[in-house]
Amino acid sequence: MLRILVFCVGLLFIIDFPGFSQENQPNIIFILTDDQRWDALGFAGNNLIHTPEMDRLASEGIFFENAFVTTPICAASRASILTGTYERTHGYTFGQGEIKQQFITQSYPALMRNSGYHTGFFGKFGVNYSGFEGLFDIAENYDRLDRYKDRRGYFYKTLGMDTVHLTRYTGQKAIEFIRQAPQEKPFMLSLSFSAPHAHDPAEEQYFWEKEFDSLYASQHFPEPPLNDPKYFEAQPPYVREGENRNRWHWRFDTEEKYQRSLKGYFRMISEIDHEIGLIREELSKQGKDENTVIIFMSDNGYFLGERQLAGKWLMYDNSLRVPMIIYDPRSAHGRKVKDMVLNIDIAPTIFDLAGLDIPKSWQGLSLAGFLEENRPDLDREDFICEHLWQVDIIAPSEGLRTEDWKYFRYLNDPQHEELYDLKSDPLEKNNLALNPAFQVQLSEMRGKFEDREKELRK
Repeated sequence: MLRILVFCVGLLFIIDFPGFSQENQPNIIFILTDDQRWDALGFAGNNLIHTPEMDRLASEGIFFENAFVTTPICAASRASILTGTYERTHGYTFGQGEIKQQFITQSYPALMRNSGYHTGFFGKFGVNYSGFEGLFDIAENYDRLDRYKDRRGYFYKTLGMDTVHLTRYTGQKAIEFIRQAPQEKPFMLSLSFSAPHAHDPAEEQYFWEKEFDSLYASQHFPEPPLNDPKYFEAQPPYVREGENRNRWHWRFDTEEKYQRSLKGYFRMISEIDHEIGLIREELSKQGKDENTVIIFMSDNGYFLGERQLAGKWLMYDNSLRVPMIIYDPRSAHGRKVKDMVLNIDIAPTIFDLAGLDIPKSWQGLSLAGFLEENRPDLDREDFICEHLWQVDIIAPSEGLRTEDWKYFRYLNDPQHEELYDLKSDPLEKNNLALNPAFQVQLSEMRGKFEDREKELRK
């Protein structure tokens, strides 16, 4: 019996996995940014920001106009991206210890490496897992250092003799990975930029490489929508007194802070954009540009002063909506897609592109079909949005979003409900939950949410 087992194991190293050769399996690069809201790139209609490389990816690929995260906080959202599951399924967020092994075993990094892909990761993993290095062939996990209360939080990694911004460091590590990737099998590279996340302990919040100083220097940004105090006062007390308001004071509570913060936020995104250009140049130099799919998205949205709030965490689209692009050089057409797509769709999409069977435990859907001429039927009418971390400074909440409606409530105050008609009120200005004319719609959305929640618990 032992001899048979040894023989079978040996065959795994001798027999090629079917289909895995550089000729017919694409390389895949997944780029994740931190706190980049859906409209923080030019292609989304933002005329103030400079993002030519992101815009080029979007114009040549598939740009998803309605992309969302299911949980608007980095830890839980990144766990959902890795595992293709909702937060209430994988159960991971801050303060929960390590992510459960069963979900890591079924994560896209573990399964892609096991399938025969050469895998790499550089940047902010964002999920507590002691076996991180074993998930990839080559990996380095790093993020801002909170022990530094100034620019050193972003400037502590070195290239040669010089300290560089984490964005530059991540871009260079990607270039080196592409240069050194083996020719005999495809690669899967995950890049996770810490930018444009503010460096919370620092007074100035946003930091970038000196060469980007001139960008936006003369720009004057208009005040944010819903800046009237009435939108802040409409919030329940635990939101008005919570971390969203606290960070608004850090970044946006004066005109000077607001202008400085937006310039910093945009510069950090433009710096990522520059690195994307360098990465694509390297793909071309190595002759890998025609067989490398690039997927781009952010881990959550971001408030830039709307409702006199900052950060993310809440169930408004400011927090939930993100940019998402799939660029495949083998697909000849670029287009915009209006279907609702989610962070939990990333893992199934990667697997579909690689020609692998999607695990039944994953709750997301593959988006690879959008690269074909005929759009697929995603069969998605709605999705659960949730932020389940029980912490004093951020009120946990949950809800349901459809194409036309949004319903949510706070876990510790379920009597406070909000309902929005997104078709006529895309900025979510008018809460209809207490309007007698919309009680049937409120009951219907509440019931739909509770039905979906039960389905996830099965």
